[in-house]
Amino acid sequence: MEQQGVQLDQQKFCCSICLDLLKDPVTIPCGHSYCKKCIKTHWDEEDQKKTHSCPQCRQTFAPRPVLVKNTMLADLIEELKKTGLQAAPADHWITGPEDVACDFCTGRKLIATKSCLTCLVSYCEKHLQPHYVSQPLQKHKLVEASAKLQENICSRHDKMKEIFCRTDRQCICYLCSVDEHRGHDTVSAAAERTERQRELEGSRRKLQQRIQDREKDVKLLQQEVEAISVSADKAVEDSKKIFTELIRLMEKRRSEVKQQIRCRQETEVSRVKELEVKLEQEITELKRKDASLEQLSLTEDHIQFVHSYPSVSALREPTDSLSINIRPRRRFEDVTAAVSQLRDQLQDVLRQTETEVSQRLSEVDSLVPPADPKTRDEFLKHSCEITLDPNTAHMYMLLSKGKRKATLMSKPQSYSNHPDRFTYWQQVLSREGLTGRCYWEVEWSGTGVYVAVTYKNISRTGSVNECGLGRNDKSWALLCYLNTYTFLHDNIKSSVSGPWSSRVGVYLDHRAGILSFYSVSETLSLLHRVQTTFSQPLHAGLLLVYNGDTAQVSKKRNN
Repeated sequence: MEQQGVQLDQQKFCCSICLDLLKDPVTIPCGHSYCKKCIKTHWDEEDQKKTHSCPQCRQTFAPRPVLVKNTMLADLIEELKKTGLQAAPADHWITGPEDVACDFCTGRKLIATKSCLTCLVSYCEKHLQPHYVSQPLQKHKLVEASAKLQENICSRHDKMKEIFCRTDRQCICYLCSVDEHRGHDTVSAAAERTERQRELEGSRRKLQQRIQDREKDVKLLQQEVEAISVSADKAVEDSKKIFTELIRLMEKRRSEVKQQIRCRQETEVSRVKELEVKLEQEITELKRKDASLEQLSLTEDHIQFVHSYPSVSALREPTDSLSINIRPRRRFEDVTAAVSQLRDQLQDVLRQTETEVSQRLSEVDSLVPPADPKTRDEFLKHSCEITLDPNTAHMYMLLSKGKRKATLMSKPQSYSNHPDRFTYWQQVLSREGLTGRCYWEVEWSGTGVYVAVTYKNISRTGSVNECGLGRNDKSWALLCYLNTYTFLHDNIKSSVSGPWSSRVGVYLDHRAGILSFYSVSETLSLLHRVQTTFSQPLHAGLLLVYNGDTAQVSKKRNN
């Protein structure tokens, strides 16, 4: 309470010109008091008008009053200073460019609280008081303090812009309306404001409706996020159970195969051991017979030798000896081969399943379609795994160890026969089926290369157009040849212009039916874009033109 009283005293004993504590106070005939220096400076500026006025109540005096010190007020201020009366609070002074200064303050200016649209002047709280107490001034229009008051004054005629010219869509003064704006469609600024206010309210209603719609959309998106999360969590859990069951079945089958092998091993070993025992017995008997024969051969009695020889030399024919000669040596290599074949078949199934899963994932409905990538970094976020399938490679195409690079050779390679192999065009497809959003790049050298995508069921043999990439309705290809680009689909050729590069980027949005080819250098430049509907997963394809030509697909980038 004491502090509030001090603030009240501060307002009463401040000069309304400098807004600081009165210094050498004087009181003029109307009763208002000022610093002697402040009122003197103010009246010095009015000397040329021959009249002098009070800065607060605007009362005029003629002649100029003589200034006499108000000693009682001076003594009172000195006493109040001793009890804690201070200058105006610092936060009332102008501190930054965003503050509106009081136009009436001299010297250090206070922050204006209101602007008068009639006076076209901004006032601080102290200098605004006459507008509250003077009846003529009470009719003035007060608004929040504004630094743009001068925009309401016509720079040509120095008059208030109270008229709006609809022809030129600008505010003008009265003199402008009868001068350069004569004959124009003009109304008062207030009338224009009323009409625009109605439009503003209509715009606000539309905006508010749009805000409500967007808030509903946000709630819908939040529900979508929750639904996606729940569905994805369930799919992960279900997939985990299925794969766990699959692993269990594989483990069970592995255990069964192991048991079958061991059981067979035991049976075969038992049979061999049994035969081995018989043979050992036979060997023992034969050695004993051989010792008898040796002893007989040393007998000197010819009669005794002839008499004993028939019984000693007789040999018993072994019954199992022939089975060793006619039984082939069978091992378990065939079992390993069968298991390897099962592994290869399982890999094919898993690869096909991966493609189908990717396709199903790309078909998941979403309220928000993904934004198309713009920069190479954004495209690389969709980079996919591409490996070349040796079962599809033409006999004259050599694939690298990593199955990413293809080179056209002058001699055929030692590939086995396979129904997926191309026999006419020197081309190869990827192992992976492509769905969803995919991006890969092809670095090539030589004379020319076809960078393509195709359905897997493209013909491997037959006519030129049936199996060639880009020459049928199952494939799309960009031919890079002798510094020119040509796009082919269904054997229709289209010339393509763009910056030449030995690196081509391919972007596929399978669900949206978008296929784009890009020239890749320091920047990414679109060469050709296809908008269609893809009915099956696609495979990347390469077709090389001349011997020595090479093409290599990029590795998948880990995001």
